[in-house]
Amino acid sequence: MLELLGFLENHGFTNYIVSGGGRDFMRGFSEDLYGIPRERVIGSTVAYRFQENEGGATIIQKAELDVVDDGPGKPIQIWNVIGRHPILAAGNSNGDIEMLKFAEAGNKPFLNLLVLHDDGEREFAYREGAEKALNIAKERNWQVVSMKTDWREAFSQALPK
Repeated sequence: MLELLGFLENHGFTNYIVSGGGRDFMRGFSEDLYGIPRERVIGSTVAYRFQENEGGATIIQKAELDVVDDGPGKPIQIWNVIGRHPILAAGNSNGDIEMLKFAEAGNKPFLNLLVLHDDGEREFAYREGAEKALNIAKERNWQVVSMKTDWREAFSQALPK
């Protein structure tokens, strides 16, 4: 995936991370790990409020969710942040179906990739949570990418040489 992100960036694409995970948590490592700057991370968020005090002004987290960036929340957040349909979207679970359909619905060519976690030796193999996405990928002719047969290396920087 790092190679794909680099290739796309070198060819004029702007890459984003769109995850159901916590946006602010992922912002802490997105640039070092993926080369994606923190302002291009879209994820689930807690609610915030503005607060003035004698030292100035700050943003305070509230004890409530603001956005859950999963399922139908993903295309909404993509639109809120980017303002357009993606032309390449990659996912790995049922929570990515709506994002992939949103990419497909734009009036430009698109590529949808569904990563199949099927390599129990180099990572952990699972299909749970991706069953519906795999069926829809077959129906809609989305590209399914097998970690076992399509990737030469998985997490190459973390593996001993």
